[in-house]
Amino acid sequence: MASAPAPSDPAALRLPGVLSSEQLYLSAHYLARSQEPGGAIPWFPGGHTDVWDHVECAMALTVTGLLVPEHAEAARRAYLWLEGGRHPDGGWPAKFRQGRAATELREANHAAYPAVGLFHHLLTTGDTAFAERMWPTVESGLEFVLALRGGRGEILWARSEDGTPGDHALLTVCASVHHALRCGAALGARLGRDRPEWSAAADRLGVLINEDEGLFADRSRFSMDWFYPILGGAVRGGSAKERIAERWDTFVMPGLGVRCVNDQPWVTAAESAELVMALAAMGETEAGVRILRDVQHLRDADDGVYWTGYQFAEQVRWPVERSTWTSAAVILAVDALTRATPGSRVFLHSWEQEPVGV
Repeated sequence: MASAPAPSDPAALRLPGVLSSEQLYLSAHYLARSQEPGGAIPWFPGGHTDVWDHVECAMALTVTGLLVPEHAEAARRAYLWLEGGRHPDGGWPAKFRQGRAATELREANHAAYPAVGLFHHLLTTGDTAFAERMWPTVESGLEFVLALRGGRGEILWARSEDGTPGDHALLTVCASVHHALRCGAALGARLGRDRPEWSAAADRLGVLINEDEGLFADRSRFSMDWFYPILGGAVRGGSAKERIAERWDTFVMPGLGVRCVNDQPWVTAAESAELVMALAAMGETEAGVRILRDVQHLRDADDGVYWTGYQFAEQVRWPVERSTWTSAAVILAVDALTRATPGSRVFLHSWEQEPVGV
């Protein structure tokens, strides 16, 4: 039986002067249309699927599913697909094509992210029975991740095709895993399945992210390494504000959006939307709205789908693709800014302020 979710107003999923509810629901239709018969949501129709981006799409469909039953069903099918795609030794292959694994490589952040998605689903829908059904998927994913811990508690980025662990840790991956461990522990608490070791592992990652960034391989050219420690909830308060201010002018291109990397003239809608979620967690909603407004040049006015990016030196959309997870990130960013659904608390890191039974 589903319990009632926290009060919300899914009709409030809009940003006046930027995006209407109708425009956002139109964007979500693309995700549902792209879903394969087995439940996977590929990067675009006919493209490959990876679990992290698949879960991002499922979360966006859960948000719009509060008003569109077809989207709610598509989200459930997306999560159920995870049950059959796992590698026998844990985790998920990094890439699927038409439902079949295309590699044996298994990435840590892919295995962790179902915990974020399924906690988001429970907060949004109140469907405890579905959360119970999917609990083994969350549990196996996070246990796979914890088996990749390095000597100081960092998470090595992947397990290779021959089963050996990667030889380095990545800041963005560990920030995402930090988020997932906290979400998994919170989900478990609501289901009467406490996992204090997950909370402890998240706490350790939080210390490393805040105090020993040199432990991670240098990917500082990527904007994700800049804002993901905030998006994943490890860096907060004054430290978050300092971090954002430090590289704002490096990555934010006024009127265009957020660079993917600092050494290429390329902005992407997904990085822009994810920065918006980090800003929302900081309470910087005005700046977040500005970023989302700037990136609307990547929206296709005909069907509401977002192009992945824009190469502003050549003034061309690049790559020439409309990735599902890009539209999904925009939907989740608007929800984080407006708090239209209870699931927004996953990105605002506000569920911790409530009783476990909520």
